[in-house]
Amino acid sequence: MTAITRDRILDRLGEVTYDRFLFYLMGPYKSFNLNYVLSEEERRDIDVADLPGPLRRLFQNRDEIDGAQALLRRIQGELRVDPGVNAFLALDVDVDTDDVDAATQSIEYTRCSNATAFVLPFLGHNFGVGEEAGSVLEALSETHSDRLIFLHGDDVTSAMIRSAQVRWDLRVATYETEAELVSKLRLFASGIMQRERRGDLERLE
Repeated sequence: MTAITRDRILDRLGEVTYDRFLFYLMGPYKSFNLNYVLSEEERRDIDVADLPGPLRRLFQNRDEIDGAQALLRRIQGELRVDPGVNAFLALDVDVDTDDVDAATQSIEYTRCSNATAFVLPFLGHNFGVGEEAGSVLEALSETHSDRLIFLHGDDVTSAMIRSAQVRWDLRVATYETEAELVSKLRLFASGIMQRERRGDLERLE
């Protein structure tokens, strides 16, 4: 099995101001699409052209549904510039899921990271993310809870988020706009950096 270490992650990421501060971003790589849940017969009964814009987007071709991953990439780019932390997605480390399953990868990336954020946008196809997030929290909530945050769109409701907040005392925040999301992630990363400098949190090297 491939060993996931801080050095392995760092070797696969570009240079930023704070190279050693790893910020793992978790979230859906596909936007939610009603093609996932409706049969072909059910879709034939719906005139997509007559639906309002937000609903029409739920019927886009699966190959075109990459808005969720694009959101994560934009956030990643913003954080790598300001405050200059080494934000990354699981895809960047390029470990084959046949070698290490996705949930185990997420646990190990979180274990290696200074900070981890679960980002759930409204149109995210979140089923797999919820399962992976649950695995991470089950494995690491006692040792990494101060380094974890869950951010979801203010129009996202989830029993999983509510139960996680109670069960693991998880830090949960909402956002309305992408700019607000980035701002909250910057604030979270900066807070952890300050706590590491003061010695309140272990400085990961």
